[in-house]
Amino acid sequence: MLSTLFLLLTTQHKQQSKYKFSSFLSYGINFFQQLWYMKHCCYVLLVCITSLVYAQPPIGAWRDHLPYNAGIAVIATPERIYAATSQAIFYIDKSDNSIHKLGKVNGLAETGISALNYISTIRTLCIGYTNGNIDLIVGNKIININDIKRKNILGDKRILNMYYHNSLLYCSTGFGIVVIDVDKQETRDTYFIGNNGGFTVVYNMVAYNNQLYAATALGLLRANATGVVLNNFNNWTTLNGTNGLPTGTIQAVHEYNNTLIVLQQDTVRQWNGSTWAVLFANGTTINSVQVSNNTVLIAQSINTSSGKVLVINNTGLILQTIQQNQLPEVPKAVINDNGTYWIADFFKGLYKVDNNTLTQYQPNAPISTASGAMYYHNNVLYATAGAVNNAYNSTFNANGMYTFKDDYWEPIWRFNVPAMDSMLDFISITANDDALYAGSYGGGLLRINANNAVQVYKQNSPILPAIGDPTSYRVSGLALDLERNLWVANYGSSKQLHVLQPNNTWASFAIPFAISQAAVAQLIIDDDNQKWIVSPKDNGLLCYNSGTNLTSTADDNWKWYRAGTGNGNLPTNDVRCIAKDNEGVLWIGTSKGIALIQCTNQVFAGNGCQAILPIVQQDQFAGFLFQNEVVNCIAVDGANRKWIGTNNGLWLISSNGDKIIYRFSQDNSPLLSNAINNIAINPTNGEVLISTSQGICSYRSTATQATEQHSNVLVYPNPVPPHYNGTIAIKGLANASVVKITELNGRLVYQTKALGGQAVWNGRNYKGEPISTGIYLVLATSETSNAKVVAKIVYTGE
Repeated sequence: MLSTLFLLLTTQHKQQSKYKFSSFLSYGINFFQQLWYMKHCCYVLLVCITSLVYAQPPIGAWRDHLPYNAGIAVIATPERIYAATSQAIFYIDKSDNSIHKLGKVNGLAETGISALNYISTIRTLCIGYTNGNIDLIVGNKIININDIKRKNILGDKRILNMYYHNSLLYCSTGFGIVVIDVDKQETRDTYFIGNNGGFTVVYNMVAYNNQLYAATALGLLRANATGVVLNNFNNWTTLNGTNGLPTGTIQAVHEYNNTLIVLQQDTVRQWNGSTWAVLFANGTTINSVQVSNNTVLIAQSINTSSGKVLVINNTGLILQTIQQNQLPEVPKAVINDNGTYWIADFFKGLYKVDNNTLTQYQPNAPISTASGAMYYHNNVLYATAGAVNNAYNSTFNANGMYTFKDDYWEPIWRFNVPAMDSMLDFISITANDDALYAGSYGGGLLRINANNAVQVYKQNSPILPAIGDPTSYRVSGLALDLERNLWVANYGSSKQLHVLQPNNTWASFAIPFAISQAAVAQLIIDDDNQKWIVSPKDNGLLCYNSGTNLTSTADDNWKWYRAGTGNGNLPTNDVRCIAKDNEGVLWIGTSKGIALIQCTNQVFAGNGCQAILPIVQQDQFAGFLFQNEVVNCIAVDGANRKWIGTNNGLWLISSNGDKIIYRFSQDNSPLLSNAINNIAINPTNGEVLISTSQGICSYRSTATQATEQHSNVLVYPNPVPPHYNGTIAIKGLANASVVKITELNGRLVYQTKALGGQAVWNGRNYKGEPISTGIYLVLATSETSNAKVVAKIVYTGE
């Protein structure tokens, strides 16, 4: 099977102890890959620790699949080490070194983290976000303070630092200082301390000798901590330009050794009572200066792929240099936790330095936000990282693609497939048992065969460059038919559709219509083996029938679907996506709702097949389905229900679209963003993978792909533990089976119908009452079989 043959998939990820030890690429293509591995993975003195392979989430549960490599901040508490990335937070439990995620699915307000602090006196974790939002975590309670986020400020709302002093939390932001009363959990004041009371970026603050110091884009500002109105900019004095402190931005100010130190570009200065003397400068970029456990820690970048951390004393003497085999790469923040150093690295997550051993900690996750196409094959998810912008121009994303198998993410990119080095923006992907195919928007077509052979198709194939851009080979859509022919959409070229046959021969076809910019994108194949191609740039939708002779154009037929009666009856020419449901009906997502094509076998017969616009009743009004929504993606689950991704969140509707089952938004759920890019559904367990503008998250749904007969029926959890109030799932059922839960004597307890191949039960009888401890039978009846016992459930009760 493909999942056991592909590069990066052949090694089974076995659980070791409580977490996984990853050599990252212990298998590869060639010698050069191994050289890269030796440089970047540093098997000498480095153990890369990733998180435990996660158990299947229960039905109704969410989880995130965010990148955790971009470390920006780190703090220590008595029990934990917290590391903030640009997307979320993870922490290390000191008792067992286990790794745990902390993000929106755990109750945090947002995904974009920009600041982190811990107030030891009141045991409160403070989290600041790029949009001005703030979370305070006290024990198991999360308190959200969203005053800055809600405030109508046109400036930069990022929370850049949080400093606690005299029961007040001073939040340094991109526009000034916001003071929060932590006890009352409310905003007390705002200081606009820029020129003439305007905005200025404040990087951090500190209190020293009854005065407040602020490191800002204007320089080092000082004000009396008491006795003055601090929201009056006239009470703040600029110290730059005097006593040896040059003019210009101050990136940080800290109290150290009963004095102050500041960071200005690549120089650290110290106040000696009369002048600002240089404490440290070596001409190397300084990413941060922090004072931790009475030590000064300097994080530096030597070049784009190597950095170091220096520990210095109050005379500027370097006490220790932390650098092993060019690691860390880009250190952003450092703390000293009782002699153990923790480094937040922008490329590698978190490092621990203890007894001269460098250990990496990072939850398993994609290495970047995956915003391209997603596709399931043999229980493996393939997800691309690339994207195009609204004008269908490249975004120059070089992060390749990923696989997600057995709850474990692996990258497929230029560092383990060297041929991908010049291939950017992978936006289309498909697979069968023979090969993985991925389309680069500019770099051509990539094929990785079952024997791990890698092939790139560009000049050596009929795939053509975009007209006017002779170096850009844009593969924007891929689909495999039942004969294992690969169909390729070639954006912007003179021949926009190609087919690669199993014998490695090609055929190419030009669309016979005047399509603006020769724009072609997503491609699917219907039950009649016809090819449907989304044509962006307001071109509508195309249908192609290759006739009986695949390589000949003599018997070809094309149809162009656009808006208007007689033209295809789409609601608009702005088509965004297309999906085929379990009954062969095509669901077309546009910027003005959804259209259906129910008669694909009649597209080229008589008057052809026109799209219909479903009308749904809502309260006292009737309207077209999703009439006012931009529909970006559609996915069909095992019960033939439709998951709809829009710019306003995620929807689940019934199989015929007449009922809204769920609507998820970033406000009513852990959904990371309302802007949904793509959706893929695991057919085996029903987990819905949702690609958003902020990254991937997933929701464990109730429907799975069904079979004709009951197969490997599984009940979980089973036994049902005491005090369990969640959903009990019964999967492996024949399609749409009627399921009865009975006592051993045959008395009916509950009856339901499977959603595809899975039925769910809340553990109560048909009256809604709790059931008693005991053993219960599961009887299932399908269209092709009589009722029979397919499983037993052990219920341990309350």
